[in-house]
Amino acid sequence: MLVVLNGVKGRQTIDKQIHKELSMAENEGAAVAVDNAAVPTNEWERMLSGELYICGDMQREANMRKRRLVHAINTSAYDAFEERDRLFRELFGSLGKGAFLEPPFNCDYGCNTYIGDNFYANMDCIFLDVARITIGDRVFFGPRVGLYTPYHPIDAAVRASGPEGARPITIGNDVWFGGSVVVCPGVTIGDDVVIGAGSVVTKDIPSHSVAVGNPCHVIRKITDADREYWEGKAAEYRAWKDSL
Repeated sequence: MLVVLNGVKGRQTIDKQIHKELSMAENEGAAVAVDNAAVPTNEWERMLSGELYICGDMQREANMRKRRLVHAINTSAYDAFEERDRLFRELFGSLGKGAFLEPPFNCDYGCNTYIGDNFYANMDCIFLDVARITIGDRVFFGPRVGLYTPYHPIDAAVRASGPEGARPITIGNDVWFGGSVVVCPGVTIGDDVVIGAGSVVTKDIPSHSVAVGNPCHVIRKITDADREYWEGKAAEYRAWKDSL
């Protein structure tokens, strides 16, 4: 269990220690997921490996760290862009260049979320990153998108006794989510995908697809005709802009 220190310097020290220990545990947990012979040695490793676990000291410490950072993000001044960027970079496992998230925002831990370049998230997004969340480059989220990695046992007695689990969510490059999209545990979404507003994604979505609904399903492929149409509209806009 980590020792909580008083004061700003103490908080900085404990944050560095938490981030170091969580990173070490995550790397070990990732190895567990790949190597079936490996056996998790603590609740954090079990959590990251997808096995049932019960929240312990590391989960509580990581969640308290998240609470401090998210509170600072969500109560920052409306024009404190650089400060929020710094806080988001401290919060997440990694955050690519050109990324921008609108407050308010919330998550479980933050340290289990890895985001690529030129990411944009509109307001009220929630990332329950009990397992790893991986987001590619040039991904856009509408408001109130939810990425939910945790799951609970269906059996009520087992569920009430405390064990829970989580499965990773992976989102490729060049993906756009409409508002209020929910992604469920264990889902992988390919590259060049559009998910319609209000969709609940329960299964993997292949690359180059438009998908909508609850449950979300592919309604058509993204084609060369789509690209030609939108390239034409973009060229039309540029011509208008140049004429001003």
